[in-house]
Formats: sequence, structure tokens, C-alpha cells
Amino acid sequence: MKKVMAIILGGGAGTRLYPLTKERAKPAVPLAGKYRLIDIPVSNSINSEINKIYVLTQFNSASLNRHISQTYSFSGFSDGFTEVLAAQQTPENPNWFQGTADAVRQYIWMLSESKDIDEFIILSGDHLYRMDYRDFIYRHRETNADITLSVVPIDESRASSFGLMKIDQSGRVIAFSEKPKGDALKQMQVDTSALGLSAAEAKEKPYIASMGIYVFKRDVLINLLKNSPQSTDFGNEIIPAAAADHNVQAYLFNGYWEDIGTIESFYEANLALTRQPTPPFSFYDRDSPIYTRSRYLPPTKMLNCQVKESMIGEGCILKNCQINNSVLGVRSRIESGCVIDRVMIMGADYYQQASEESTGNSQQVQLGIGENTTIRKAIVDKNACIGSNVQIINKDHVEEADRESDGFMIRSGVAVVLKNATIPDGTVI
Repeated sequence: MKKVMAIILGGGAGTRLYPLTKERAKPAVPLAGKYRLIDIPVSNSINSEINKIYVLTQFNSASLNRHISQTYSFSGFSDGFTEVLAAQQTPENPNWFQGTADAVRQYIWMLSESKDIDEFIILSGDHLYRMDYRDFIYRHRETNADITLSVVPIDESRASSFGLMKIDQSGRVIAFSEKPKGDALKQMQVDTSALGLSAAEAKEKPYIASMGIYVFKRDVLINLLKNSPQSTDFGNEIIPAAAADHNVQAYLFNGYWEDIGTIESFYEANLALTRQPTPPFSFYDRDSPIYTRSRYLPPTKMLNCQVKESMIGEGCILKNCQINNSVLGVRSRIESGCVIDRVMIMGADYYQQASEESTGNSQQVQLGIGENTTIRKAIVDKNACIGSNVQIINKDHVEEADRESDGFMIRSGVAVVLKNATIPDGTVI
């Protein structure tokens, strides 16, 4: 693995995750109470003994850059690193990143200097999964592939939502189709047992979809990017064009994988972590931990609370409240009489000091969630100040609403309280 370098793509503007991406890049969005999405591919790389990692960023990257610099540092006795490569304008190229391939192309001069690297593994910064990349790379080497794509088997009901591939019996990719339907979908069926599925699983899931994770031979990646300057995307342009005269192989990943691309998928993926007895993804794996920034916070304090199927981050203060099927981020503060049901609360970046709380201004809404407030099916972003006797319950069952000036939005029926928003006492949403 010393001859492998990881390149993590920070993604675009993240419009489908707005308003969570209003002030941060997609990979910097908080996850599971204390992590960020970027921690997933970085941790997978470290656990796979890949310790040369570049993160390409462009939009709202300040908090992502800060998180990476504060979290991932290797000892002076190692040649490992995790570094940010931000989009930049140069005399040769005055444009920002135009796509996944273009982002890597703009730093091709740096990658070309990495003479000790045999393979580049291209990763996405907004997926939730646990993978040992060593198996992926061993498969790439065993088949003498120029490019290897990681794929997931899927059933017919979901197949038309993905970019699909067709393979021969050796696992070589011979055709691509982007979100096919009808007869075009049927033509993309493959025998997934060729990649290691049992006969029953192969019958249930006869399609394979790209995960957006690739391994390239070093020289192949550099030549493809140099020889196709108009192609800006790996999945739609570079790799399909290369399949005709390059050995493009598929590697089957049959574990949990979720593309955190929308508010709905983000909300569902976080709440699924509380599912009992076994959630689809676990942060309690001793052999493959997920790393994040150490905050040195005090333990969470709970005073006469009822908590069911929930995850509580450290440093929280909960008083005489009910928490059901929810995820609470670090430094969350919930006052007496509150009901929190199917909610992701991202917590806070700081504690409000006692002197700030006792200013005598009864109109001032304090950091956290005030007394006798009910919140259901919602996401509460960081540092939100929610008053007393508030109801965030989407009482009219609205699917979409833009109320940014009021401190909230509704996406796919999920109420989202904005970062740093203030929701006054008695508000009903």
C-alpha cells in the first residue's frame, strides 16, 4: 500500500444538501453526532494502510480545511500525510474545477512527480460505508487492470436510479448506461455471481452500479487526463471512453453503502444508526475505527431523562426530557419538558457562559433547545437557538418550503433548522 495514493474529491456546491451546505462543503457536513462525512474515506484509507492522502476542495472549504488540519497528522517518522489541494486559478488554467476528472487534471503536474506511486485510488467525500481498500487494490493488480471500478449489486426496483455497467465472465466492463429504463434497463442485466455473489443473491440483484470509487494505474490516469482535455468527469466521460482499449475491471462491494446526496438520504442514514439490534452501519468496529477530531469534552450529563434508541454525543446537558430515535451532536443542550422524536441535532461549537445566560434580557433565546419544546422529524444544524414552547412538527405536512429568513426550510418533508438560526419562543412550524 505504500505505492498507493488516495485522492478524495470534495464534490461540487452540494445544492441537493442545501441548506446544510450553505456555509460548508459537502464532506464537512456533520455525521452521527461527532464525525464529518470526510472522516469516512480518510479513515477507510488509514485502516487500509494508505497514508498518502490528498483532498481536493473548492466550495465553502474553510471548515473542511480546518477539520483536516486539526484531525489528521502523521508522525515525523512516517512519510504519510493528509493534505488539502484547493481549487486555484493559474496562468495556464484560469478556471475552477469543472468536474471530477478536471479537478484531478488541474493537479496532474503534482501527481506526475510522484514517481514512487503505482496506483491512484479516487474516492468520494460524501459516502457512508466501510471498505478495506487493500482487497480492492489486490483485485486490480491480480487482473492486471488499467482501471478498476468498485460496484454494488442492486435489484431492479432501484437500478434505474444509478449508472449501470455490464461485464463479461472475467469481470471486465464492456458497457455503460446512465439511469436506463424499460428495455434499455433489461439489457444491462449481468450474472453477478461472476463477481462472487451466491446464485440466490445474483438472481435477486442482477444489476451492478458504480460507487464512484476507482483505482487507476499511475501512467494510465496521467495519460487519459492529458489526452482528453475536454472530458471533465470520470464516471460519464473518461472511464466509458477508455473501456474500448483499456482493461477496465469491476470489483464487487457487497456491504452497506449510502450516497449522502440529498437531505432525505442524509436524514435517513443518520437515524438508521440508532436502529436496534444491529444498525446497517456501525461506528463500534474495533478493527476499523472511524477517526475524527479530538475535542476533550466532558461526559454527557442526563438529569431524569427518557432516552430510547438514540445516540448522544459527548458534552451534552439533557434535563428531564424525552429523546426517541434521535442523534444528538456534541454540546447539545435540551431543557425540561422537551420531546425530541426522530431528530438529528448537530449540537454546538461552544458552550454559552453563565454570564451570557443571566443578562436579564427575557427576549434573548439561549443556545440549545428551550423548555417544553417539541421537535419531530427534523434536522437542527449547529449553534441553533430554539426557544421555549416551540413546536417543530411540520403540522401541515409540507413537503418543500423555503423559509430561510425565518431560520428554517423543509426538504422532502424534513424540517431543517439552519445553522446559527434563532427560533423565538412559542413558534409553531
